[in-house]
Amino acid sequence: MELHEYASLDAVGLRELIRAREVSAAEVEAVARRALEYAHADLNALTLPLFEPALDHEPGGSLAGVPFVIKDSGPFARGVPFALGSRSIRGAVALVDHDLMTRFRAAGLVTLGQTTAPELGLSFSTEPVRYGPTRNPWALDRGVGGSSGGSAALVAAGAVPLAHGNDGAGSLRVPASCCGLVGLKPGRGRTPCGPLAGEIGFGQVVEFGLTRTVRDAAHLLDAVAAPAVGDKYTAPPPARRYADEVRADPGRLRIAVTTGAWSGTAVDPQVAAATVTVGNVLEWIGHTVTETSPAVDPDALVEATMLSAVATGAALLRAPRRPDRSLLEAVSRQVLAETEAFTALDVMAAIDAQHRVTRPIGLFFTRHDLLLTPTLGQLPAPHGTLDYDDSGHTVRSWLRRIFEYGPFTAPFNVSGHPAISLPLGQSREGLPIGVQLVAAHGREDLLLRVAAQLEQAMPWKDRHPSLSVG
Repeated sequence: MELHEYASLDAVGLRELIRAREVSAAEVEAVARRALEYAHADLNALTLPLFEPALDHEPGGSLAGVPFVIKDSGPFARGVPFALGSRSIRGAVALVDHDLMTRFRAAGLVTLGQTTAPELGLSFSTEPVRYGPTRNPWALDRGVGGSSGGSAALVAAGAVPLAHGNDGAGSLRVPASCCGLVGLKPGRGRTPCGPLAGEIGFGQVVEFGLTRTVRDAAHLLDAVAAPAVGDKYTAPPPARRYADEVRADPGRLRIAVTTGAWSGTAVDPQVAAATVTVGNVLEWIGHTVTETSPAVDPDALVEATMLSAVATGAALLRAPRRPDRSLLEAVSRQVLAETEAFTALDVMAAIDAQHRVTRPIGLFFTRHDLLLTPTLGQLPAPHGTLDYDDSGHTVRSWLRRIFEYGPFTAPFNVSGHPAISLPLGQSREGLPIGVQLVAAHGREDLLLRVAAQLEQAMPWKDRHPSLSVG
């Protein structure tokens, strides 16, 4: 198998070739290793040398033989070191698999490496001091988003067809938008968060992955969906396989569209225009599209997101070996300081703020089936635009800063609704523009049906970044 053949196939396509014995899993792995080394040399997207051998996996799984990488957001995979993108974390090794990693192994995914992330995962850019910036294959002077930035860069460059990531305020959808990918954030309780935690970030963080096609997102969700025993949150079970939903007719839906940020921050005209175009296509397909949006209080959103930030700080402060604060970036040091000062009353106030965000959004989805928004408010940002090592920030001012760049994603982490970013637009400069769809609780099936409609009506498969292994 040649590099260009490998890079042209999604996960399902590779799996089908392996099952038909047109290529062996060993051949695919060998090409994937070459592709990862080639892409990393320009993109700076891996944190460690490639795993040799690949992590253990089930050879008969539903995605057996498909190359894969995991994010440096550990502890995630048994025996694999992790650093959360930080110079201050050294010698940490996962002692057990995350429940999601257990399912990745059972699916047969061939895990070959670990990808970059911003320190503590608290940024919409992947530029940690420890590793330096991860570069965007569409334009090397641009960022890849965050926090699942390394994974996004490698999938976009064709080095792997899909990759692990997680999403606490947009950390799958923002990189998907920056890198021209499909970024599905499942709803709260759809994927597992154990065994070491009953919830992550007060239920605002969701684990999943990044793909290039809608069908890969569906097949990956089939492989890992369902809460683990004892998880605090659960989602209603699907009526059938998600892989079947991409071929299902969603019927005539009530779709709301907005291009205005709830905070009032400016949205790039090209981003807004791409979203309006998608709304017009959905109307042409046969859906009822109206211009409206849920009422989201931007101040309540920041206060609610403080829960996720202080949960991260608390995890570090409770760790057997606390990080060396002198080696932390400035916002991380502030996270630890504010976590130590946070009181039980502060937690309750933040939970009240979460309710003030969640209830209007929940009410909105009693009147509408889907919400259409931009994913980001801007085009992929040049490196250095979001400076996580700026000592002038409090945690709240940092959250407001990243929400100026990406104002549309975090409300649905706070509320727990499923959402997906699709690469449906492209700027005059040739940069990807992501458009977000959001659905009611438990309706990942509806997201996938409409995403598949849009993939057919506005295909992106022939768009390729300037740096691609193919």
